[in-house]
Amino acid sequence: MSLTPEAYALHLLQTLQCGGMAVASDGRPADRLWAESGAMWLTGHADADPRACPAPLAAVAQGAWLALCALTGGRLNPAALDAHKLLGERAAIAGYSRQGRQSAGAACQLYDCADGVLALNLARDDDRDLLPAWLEEDVTDESLADLLQQRPLSLLLERGRLLGLAVAAVAAPETCTAWFGAKRYAEPVVPRKRVPLVIDLSSLWAGPLCGQLLAQAGARVIKVESEQRPDGARQGPTDFFDLMNDGKECLSLPLHTAAGKAQLRTLILQADIVIEASRPRALEQMGIVAAELLQQKPGLVWLSLSGYGRAEPQRDWIAYGDDAGVAAGLSWLVGGDRGDPVFCGDAIADPLTGLHAALLGWHDWQRGGGRLLELSLQQVVSFSIAAGSADITGAYDVVPPQARPVLARAAALGADNPRLLQEFLP
Repeated sequence: MSLTPEAYALHLLQTLQCGGMAVASDGRPADRLWAESGAMWLTGHADADPRACPAPLAAVAQGAWLALCALTGGRLNPAALDAHKLLGERAAIAGYSRQGRQSAGAACQLYDCADGVLALNLARDDDRDLLPAWLEEDVTDESLADLLQQRPLSLLLERGRLLGLAVAAVAAPETCTAWFGAKRYAEPVVPRKRVPLVIDLSSLWAGPLCGQLLAQAGARVIKVESEQRPDGARQGPTDFFDLMNDGKECLSLPLHTAAGKAQLRTLILQADIVIEASRPRALEQMGIVAAELLQQKPGLVWLSLSGYGRAEPQRDWIAYGDDAGVAAGLSWLVGGDRGDPVFCGDAIADPLTGLHAALLGWHDWQRGGGRLLELSLQQVVSFSIAAGSADITGAYDVVPPQARPVLARAAALGADNPRLLQEFLP
């Protein structure tokens, strides 16, 4: 039987020890939601029909939203958001389409290698500069595919990860029974009598979506960016950035200086929830150590979003939404098992992780905080795959991606600096 959003919402709440909580009724089957989400329209070759996915990803997205609505006790209206359509929202705004072995956003590509298929995501401007060191010879766009065909998959993964490239292997999904990890550093502080103050240090998609959903639930969210390196999504489609960040106050700090790092630490110690999506060492090199701050600030909730988690050696592996989906098994599910792997949706690990992170952050804040919570893009997708099935019937019309209307513009970089500096960092 195809998974429904209601069933997944109840399952998620049980994993949070909230069994018995009522959720809004939604019995739509996963295959119908997949066809409506825009993600199916983005899956497959450009000159062929869109592909179904046997994993219930769209039902998972909608179910995570229903669980968040239930947990926030009426602060959110379940009917106010078609969360399954978040899977195609960026593509709708950017005008992306399905491209088979190239991701919808064009940065990630599937390549044949000597003994398998590799996903390589060249998302950053300087990623191409790493290719000669990775392959130990000069590389051009024309020679890259041939060079990869000559090399074993395991070596490409090992060297790529050491160099900081986002790489993943097309492989079958593995069993996954948990969608997050948690470690307690302080005793919980309850009850909570006000909405939380959220410091959002994240960028791009998963973390900002988490922060935006928390803002919808009534949280006060401050988006903190580096003066020198602001959120890269500011350079992308304006409407998408606005949808991820409207309702947030915006603070920019000189994080390349000792003074700016000290200001960030002071701000965090006044927060209730921190959202960050960096490799752990990036913040640690700035003197921002989650374990220390959790011990210093009673009741703090620390949401750590990453590609593969905080354990060694995965804590240093780079990942983005497309290659993380490949790593979890999506390209295998939508064609790799038949020798024709393609990308599944558009960076689909990002919206799935953002939805789950918002639920987890709000839940832990309600329970008193004091924990470091880690969600990895790869693990959230793996858990979503394992949650159930989507009957592939082909009975529903495939809908192109759709985006929500932009109702408010996000604040400019540092727009709220004068007021926030006076309030929190006098």
